[in-house]
Amino acid sequence: MQNKVLILDFGSQVTQLIARRVRELNIYCEIHPYNSKKFDVNEFQAVILSGSPHSVRNGDAPHPDLSEIKGKKPLLGICYGAQYLVHFFGGKVGQSSSREYGRANLSYIDHSNALFDNINEGSQVWMSHSDTIIELPKNYKVIASTHDIDNAAFQILGEQTYAIQFHPEVYHSTDGKQLLENFLVHIAGLEQDWTPTSFVETTVAELKDKIGDEKVVLGLSGGVDSTVAAVLLDKAIGKNLYCIFVNNGLLRKNEFESVLDQYKHMGLNVKGVDASEKFLDKLKGIEDPELKRKAIGNAFIEVFDDEAHLIEDVTWLAQGTIYPDVIESVSATGGPSATIKSHHNVGGLPDFMKLKVVEPLRTIFKDEVRRVGRSLGIDDELLGRHPFPGPGLGIRILGDITAEKVKMLQEVDHIFLEGLKRWKLYDSVWQAGAMLLPVQSVGVMGDERTYEKAVVLRAVSSTDGMTADWVDLPYKFLQETSNKIINGVKGVNRVVYDISSKPPATIEWE
Repeated sequence: MQNKVLILDFGSQVTQLIARRVRELNIYCEIHPYNSKKFDVNEFQAVILSGSPHSVRNGDAPHPDLSEIKGKKPLLGICYGAQYLVHFFGGKVGQSSSREYGRANLSYIDHSNALFDNINEGSQVWMSHSDTIIELPKNYKVIASTHDIDNAAFQILGEQTYAIQFHPEVYHSTDGKQLLENFLVHIAGLEQDWTPTSFVETTVAELKDKIGDEKVVLGLSGGVDSTVAAVLLDKAIGKNLYCIFVNNGLLRKNEFESVLDQYKHMGLNVKGVDASEKFLDKLKGIEDPELKRKAIGNAFIEVFDDEAHLIEDVTWLAQGTIYPDVIESVSATGGPSATIKSHHNVGGLPDFMKLKVVEPLRTIFKDEVRRVGRSLGIDDELLGRHPFPGPGLGIRILGDITAEKVKMLQEVDHIFLEGLKRWKLYDSVWQAGAMLLPVQSVGVMGDERTYEKAVVLRAVSSTDGMTADWVDLPYKFLQETSNKIINGVKGVNRVVYDISSKPPATIEWE
């Protein structure tokens, strides 16, 4: 791939949004921690420096070596990246008199500068920093200002090096996408040729080259990611792909049977394995969510190892890992423990399982997976399925897990999702599900006092799961659903609706 953008991550919570905006321009990009050794800068045609929670004035501030980048490749510094290009190259950065956060408007623009083509004074931008650029180094030129910030954007003369104090990647910067297009297309000269069709062609060719005539075992979940991964692999290696769909006992109501039936019509070689008792045994007595995830992940590995031994000469394990899985399972700066949560399909396999790993979707976001699926001709109904966590209902039952609790939550979840479909709300929701709380509350049914479980309904809108907002579902729908659950699911007497966004909450409760 000769048309790539490198995003050096300094730990900003919105670095992923930079990648999203670049991908929306049909340009391929990759995020790498600023201090990572796992990439070759020569493979990239342009570089973007992200924001950061750090201050360039602190001794422990991220301090990358830009000797192979600055002045040699088109470079755009964003927020911390802009301050870095000032502080470490002869300018002055100081603490703002007050934190500069929120909306601002550009009051001055150098219209002769290509970075601001088709952007005018008054354009709204989003600020988020506590330091400010006080003095630019020599040969740095101001190209945009706001009423409060003189050095809102600058260029280094004689270089294709630009920097902005605001965040073009966030929704509130109204011309952010235009600015990124100006930099990447008009200044860096990148082609906008990264499309779902080109991804399929490139990925299938790479899979053929990597796998050859060897055999691959793939764990199907019934979701979008593993299905698209399976069809890509099927195009590449055909009969050498062996798909396994495991019932971990934590699936939705009737999902094991319905998913197997769905795949029967797709021409994939799929085997169903009912390992529900094994998973429930592994989870017995475990309440901590991270320990639950690890127990489920370990059980998956054991099941796949057993099944792989039944396939003669299998050498690869395929997974439907996507980019948010990777990002959330690795520290943003490559350092210790900024992990949000572990994902059971990220991080490799134990030594005893002698299979190599192939992850065809590891570099793309959820909405991109769906676009790739459409280009592969996968049915829209399947592609439109809501995401479902790999650990399934195991992380929607807070506290310990029992077969009785699983059955109770399956019934609640089924009523909720079927209701969304009946009210024609399902397709306008990105993800929906129910949580079973480890609390009981007093209720009244008939003339009797009850002391039973409470459940939470959750519905969010999003594009890739990195950020999400709660959906304002109609009150009448919520009323109807609550009544159906309380009247129809024994053991539940209270239903609540979650109105938390991500961040600060996560989509799942565990």
